[in-house]
Amino acid sequence: MDILAIEHLTKVYGSGPTALKALDDVSLSIAQGEFVAIVGSSGSGKSTLLHLMGGVDRPTSGTVRLAGCDVYARSDEELAVLRRREVGIVYQFYNLIPVLNVVENMALPVLLDGRAVNEERLGSLLDALGLRGCERLLPNQLSGGQQQRAAIGRALMNAPAVLLADEPTGNLDSRNSCEVMALLRESNRRFGQTLVVITHDEDIARTADRVIAIEDGRVASDERRR
Repeated sequence: MDILAIEHLTKVYGSGPTALKALDDVSLSIAQGEFVAIVGSSGSGKSTLLHLMGGVDRPTSGTVRLAGCDVYARSDEELAVLRRREVGIVYQFYNLIPVLNVVENMALPVLLDGRAVNEERLGSLLDALGLRGCERLLPNQLSGGQQQRAAIGRALMNAPAVLLADEPTGNLDSRNSCEVMALLRESNRRFGQTLVVITHDEDIARTADRVIAIEDGRVASDERRR
């Protein structure tokens, strides 16, 4: 079953002679539970593709369907709810709220929905992410690896169907990189979450079920590994 279906997706920034076509008529589908690595040079359009998959930005044309529903037929408010409940996003630079502690950052998607935090799930995530004892620390009191773990916890808090990661190990050393990718892969395997990772790391790409290469805003290759 396809969890994501992308049809004729195009994104243009600006207009007139200075317009930049970041994505050019991209079509692809991603199955439930698949681990997909998206690779390509800087400026190839891979981050734009990831953001459009997650409802972060609107396309110039084309459609993105999540579990059969047209993502961009929704209002901005409905898109915000989609991002909180159905899509988890992990960024290279963590994007933690500096005045919130670890627990508050992790629980933010739930709190923004006005819902009660599932303390059992929160506790399980703290244990799985190795963040026990760090609950009340602010981001600037954490190492880079711990900050990325907290960001992953935030992305997983609502048990999203799709987990998107944009260079999640780009600011980490090799040990932390391996641990972060192991956490993402474990979530993918254990919970059947679809995992899409943008990476420049060939070792990460080699572990994926599928590798999609983007060049000049188009799909240059799409290789299934397993």
